[in-house]
Amino acid sequence: MISILVAGAVGLTVTLLVTPIAIRAFSLWGWGQRIREDGPHTHMEKMGTPTMGGIVMLVGVVTAYLAARVTFGGFTGAGLSLLFAALGFGVVGFLDDYTKVRRRRSLGLSKSAKFLGTAVVSVVFGVLVVHLAAKSGASTNLSFIRDTGLHLGIAYYAWTFVVLTSSSNGVNLTDGLDGLASGAATLVLSAFVFIAFWQFRHTCAGLTLLGQDAEACYAVDAGSMLDTAIVAAGMMGAATGFLWWNAAPARIFMGDTGALALGVLIGGLAMVTNTQLLLVILGGLFVIETVSVILQVIAFRGFGRRIFRMSPIHHHFELLGWPEFTVIVRFWIIAGLCVAVGLGLFYYDFIARGGLG
Repeated sequence: MISILVAGAVGLTVTLLVTPIAIRAFSLWGWGQRIREDGPHTHMEKMGTPTMGGIVMLVGVVTAYLAARVTFGGFTGAGLSLLFAALGFGVVGFLDDYTKVRRRRSLGLSKSAKFLGTAVVSVVFGVLVVHLAAKSGASTNLSFIRDTGLHLGIAYYAWTFVVLTSSSNGVNLTDGLDGLASGAATLVLSAFVFIAFWQFRHTCAGLTLLGQDAEACYAVDAGSMLDTAIVAAGMMGAATGFLWWNAAPARIFMGDTGALALGVLIGGLAMVTNTQLLLVILGGLFVIETVSVILQVIAFRGFGRRIFRMSPIHHHFELLGWPEFTVIVRFWIIAGLCVAVGLGLFYYDFIARGGLG
């Protein structure tokens, strides 16, 4: 428990203290945000705001993980694989952001380049999970709140790619208003801190549940789940510290560097904790944002009409006249409700199986 608190505290401290330095450095280097010309006119004043703040979050989570593990020991493959995924997608996001800055436009890497980069990282992460499965308890089957027993076989690698890219793109699409994505991601990460820690406390090893139905326990490795909780806490702290500077009016943006890293880590946590489909509920806000874009594209290309004034859906409400801060807070509320429902289902499953808490 103490190691989790240390990770969260270090992640928070690093981003709180380092982000102002990054703001000055990125401004000096000309790493300013490019704004879509078809977006809300109020966003044009954000042109030139330092971007790529995700670099600071990545530094924060890595520092937090190392501080917790060097102090208390116990590196595991689960934690290292999650960091690999975050850093891998972060590199892809950085290349995308840097291309935008260098070419002075709002478009970065080509779709094929981003697809290739994220696909390679996803497959490698999938291979790591497969090799870790026997020890950590991370299942290569389809999972909801637990392993469903549905064997995916070789399709597991494709499924890993779908989960990781969907999660990363969902956070990326949500990252359109000051602090919206970082605030919502912090809520989801806090849920995974709880889930991983709960599994750590209720493993089936040695049938330590004493008086509880063995069906309620989790067939996972305690050390791996503790390590997973540490990574989640480290990124939660880092995202919270970054939000201090990213809240409206933002002094720095996370860019694709941060959005892709945050998103893939959330997806990776779902894979490692065997809560793949539960992620749809926990990350409900990201699902809503993604679906709004899909529906808009289908409606426009198929019928020549738009469902929303602009997608993702947060821009629709801006164009309806909602102040930006109102949209952000209300969407945070939605994110919080989704997390509450997801955690409620997770805990109900435990109680329904005979767990006593």
